[in-house]
Amino acid sequence: MPAGYRVLVTEASSPAQGIAAGYAFTTTALELGAVSVSGQVDPAAKVRIPLSMMNRHGLVAGATGTGKTKTLQLIAEQLSSNGVPVVMADIKGDLSGLSRAGVGNDKIAERSQQTGDDWQPAAHPVEFVSLGAEGIGVPIRATITSFGPILLSKVLGLNATQESTLGLIFHWADKKALPLLDLKDLRSVIAFLTSDEGKAELKGIGGVSRQTAGVILRALSNLEADGGDTFFGEPEIDPADLIRTAPDGRGIITLFELGTQAARPALFSTFLMWILADLFEFLPEVGDLDKPKLVFIFDESHLLFDDASKAFVDQVVQTVKLIRSKGIGVFFCSQLPTDIPNEVLSQLGARIQHALRAFTPDDQKALRTTVKTYPVSEVYDLEQALTSLGTGEAIVTVLSERGAPTPVAWTVVRAPRSAMEAIGADAVTSAAKAGPLYTKYGTPIDRESAYEILAANTLAPGEPADAPAPTPTPVPTPAPPKPAPEAEEPGLLTEVLTSKPMQSFLRSAASAAGREFSRAIFGTGRRRRR
Repeated sequence: MPAGYRVLVTEASSPAQGIAAGYAFTTTALELGAVSVSGQVDPAAKVRIPLSMMNRHGLVAGATGTGKTKTLQLIAEQLSSNGVPVVMADIKGDLSGLSRAGVGNDKIAERSQQTGDDWQPAAHPVEFVSLGAEGIGVPIRATITSFGPILLSKVLGLNATQESTLGLIFHWADKKALPLLDLKDLRSVIAFLTSDEGKAELKGIGGVSRQTAGVILRALSNLEADGGDTFFGEPEIDPADLIRTAPDGRGIITLFELGTQAARPALFSTFLMWILADLFEFLPEVGDLDKPKLVFIFDESHLLFDDASKAFVDQVVQTVKLIRSKGIGVFFCSQLPTDIPNEVLSQLGARIQHALRAFTPDDQKALRTTVKTYPVSEVYDLEQALTSLGTGEAIVTVLSERGAPTPVAWTVVRAPRSAMEAIGADAVTSAAKAGPLYTKYGTPIDRESAYEILAANTLAPGEPADAPAPTPTPVPTPAPPKPAPEAEEPGLLTEVLTSKPMQSFLRSAASAAGREFSRAIFGTGRRRRR
């Protein structure tokens, strides 16, 4: 036995058994581990999460090195075993071991004895995917139109005025039937609107200053330099490919690896949010189910919310609130609960909190805030417990089958049954190319879109369609409107664009042409439901 532990002889009246009574569910549940009280672990005092409540969302938090990733691995493999597909980010590249059976050792044997687990090694069906063509997995892409102006603004780091301007540009391209499939499409549209030929169109959509357009163009160039051009395009990921089961009925785990997008983690995390919004549109309403249709896991969730606009956070809150009715559960993982906005945190039913470090005043404030998010415990001093947890231990509370919070449990977490080390880049690439998704998404498609349509009107005789940076000419439109009154000089336009009513209008305009609710979520593009 490891130092500091004793296996408790079970007594019906023990505090551990009293806590475990709150986790004695009658329906299928995921096994997290066993209750520990005063350093004594009771292997018979099980801590569990009802499978039917996994669509009530959750949080896994804790300092670096406390066991968060292994907890995510444990949850993912049990979901898969119960026939639930999983989508999760593999930020550090150490979740690829899910595809291989684990190898027993003394530490696993000790942890199994503590938690009453009949540990057996098991591999799980995994699809390895990457953003764009420069990763080691199956290349996954999205079109610019589908990604939408709000999410793209988050990736580009635009302010509220620039975000509103980008929304106007999306709306104009949509109205003119100019498909925005990749970055060169969006660049060509902005270049046209700010050219002499596009002045009339510019006035027709309310005015976009050259300075603002220049900022957006520079941000697009920087994104392209970081490899973002290989992410935007076609074929676009079909959400149905994320909700699949293996022939034996187990759910397929789709691992998104960060790869070359390490320089732009905001793109990676924001892309996952786009996937979630796309799934919302794709899936029908199902209400409460015996098990979720899919569980979505955001690792390093702070990347999603760092420097996020209020519009972005509002849409995340709306998505998390409503996607439960589509049978999807969302789990956020980060170092501190305070990394997650309160409006999102309040929607998360399960809390699995690994150890916190309270070395600074800010850390201590975060610790006190975390304690307030848990039910009152008669067994633990939570402020002390949260700083005393060992690796692979967590303070847990979840929602019972009735939707009520369970008692707070100091939990010694079970060991995953799959391999707990990475399998290596070569093995990931080999597995990705052998899977069915590679045939579908491995080769990019470049069909006619805004770039080609605008460029076609400016080609000299015999000039190829892919000639560099042609200056677009206007799309045929009605006669230009009368000159704007003096009050509509750029300074006033900036004031108008930054006003709350106008921002609300612009976001609505940017999303007006698509499916009403789905485009209200992040302004994402229209998707045909299958």
